[in-house]
Amino acid sequence: MPTKKTSASRRKKYIFVVGGVMSGVGKGITASSIGVILQARGFKVTAVKIDPYVNIDAGTMNPTEHGEVFVLSDGYETDQDMGNYERFLNVSIPSDNYMTTGRVYLAVIEKERNLKYKGKCVQVVPHIPLEVISRIQKASEKADADITVIEIGGTVGEYENVLFIEAVRMMELQNPEDVSTVMVSYLPVPSMLGEMKTKPTQHAVRALNSNGIQPNVIIARSSKPLDFVRKEKIALFCNMRPENVISAPDIGSIYDVPINFEKDKLSDILLKSLHLTPKKDSDLSEWKKFTTKTKNATKEVNIAVVGKYFSTGDFVLSDAYISVIEALKHASYTLGAKPKLTWLSAEEFEGAEGKKNLKTLAKYDGILVPGGFGSRGIEGKLAVIHFAREHKIPYFGLCYGMQLAVIEFARNVLGLKDANTAEIDPKSKDLVIDIMPDQKKKMKEENYGGTMRLGSYTALLQKETLARKAYNDEEHISERHRHRYEVNPEYVERLKQAGLVFSGTSPDGILMEIAELPEKIHPFFLSTQFHPELQSRPLAPHPLFVEFIRKSLMQKK
Repeated sequence: MPTKKTSASRRKKYIFVVGGVMSGVGKGITASSIGVILQARGFKVTAVKIDPYVNIDAGTMNPTEHGEVFVLSDGYETDQDMGNYERFLNVSIPSDNYMTTGRVYLAVIEKERNLKYKGKCVQVVPHIPLEVISRIQKASEKADADITVIEIGGTVGEYENVLFIEAVRMMELQNPEDVSTVMVSYLPVPSMLGEMKTKPTQHAVRALNSNGIQPNVIIARSSKPLDFVRKEKIALFCNMRPENVISAPDIGSIYDVPINFEKDKLSDILLKSLHLTPKKDSDLSEWKKFTTKTKNATKEVNIAVVGKYFSTGDFVLSDAYISVIEALKHASYTLGAKPKLTWLSAEEFEGAEGKKNLKTLAKYDGILVPGGFGSRGIEGKLAVIHFAREHKIPYFGLCYGMQLAVIEFARNVLGLKDANTAEIDPKSKDLVIDIMPDQKKKMKEENYGGTMRLGSYTALLQKETLARKAYNDEEHISERHRHRYEVNPEYVERLKQAGLVFSGTSPDGILMEIAELPEKIHPFFLSTQFHPELQSRPLAPHPLFVEFIRKSLMQKK
């Protein structure tokens, strides 16, 4: 197995976070929180996500099934947990830190086709786990990290992630002092019994043992705190010390998790397992300042989020917009306010009944239309945008939310009743939203991936605009994109003359990045072609979200 030799004082360390019993109980938040508490001890930390899907990336996955697609600065489309890592660690993470089953297999097959294995028989084991290990080590080296936290998607015992678990075993076998494993396991409290049950966790640990791995720490997720009796029971049957079983009950805010972990001295436990000496005493002062704001918010700001990726069967799925949700929280708490978010399906505002429903929007302090694709709910979103503009309710549009704001303005101010986007009606005589000529060529060649604008791009901000003021008078900004369609340059001048301000453009002036109305006309009517939510962090809220919440609070007054 390839390993890079380093001095004993600077050897790379690895913490694997795996799931037991069931998915969706917080492996991503656990991995992110572990990163925070290790940073607080003076270590440089990066994070890696391994998804057991055959998809090469997350770009083709349905948000209602899989949650948000998080776009990295270099344009790679990833799982939403990468967003958690960036928000908690306050760093930008490259695509090297994300892998899927599909991406790993593709890399091995391409190497085999290019004779990189020099005639060897290429096998699932060991070559797939070796590729996984190589990618983990590359991510660690590129980040120059002391410790790399790796989250393995799914749960122990699943066929899908067994090869990733095998990679953990191989790494630990090679350098046992450099690898630690944390299992996040759920402890149910059946309502008919009223007693917390440890048996599923015991079985999960046995399944991990059968793969040759003994967890160093168990994060015991449950609706209630773990009592010492259960902690001792888990320790006895799972072969570890009771203090290595960490209670992780449901809490009001995910941002309290690092602080709760440190109450149980988790960083000391992990550093001891990795044979590391802390570089300093734990310093979570800035983090605690933020969490204090989440608890001490005295005002409430009522925001309507109008979208379409909300329902899956009988359940509401807000994960499709998780970065938007967190960005609203960051901005609200910074301003001493508690956000009250209401999910509204755009289809509720379509047709005759929808017109009646529009009146209910007047009770909100602000309205946000997030990104998306497709025609479903588009007329409802346009009606909502029109209502917000006419009634001077703060409006914030993201990506598709900007394109629709431009269409609404073109229809109702310019009088272009047929104004539309080529995504919905390519035969419209007024395509105010269209794809650029070079993109059309790629579409004809069926090179659809090449038509997307993905990742970070620079934008130029115009003086004396709401956007420029929000960005503290910065002239150039860099923001992340995920879209195919643009404001049609042929209509830009007419839209400007009618009163729409394009306060942010590409440096060459061809692509429109931010559209707004002057403050003398509307308190806050601003939308972006990019996704500002992707760069918002708890300790560094995004300036546009802060300004949106500020104006929404003023609206409340």
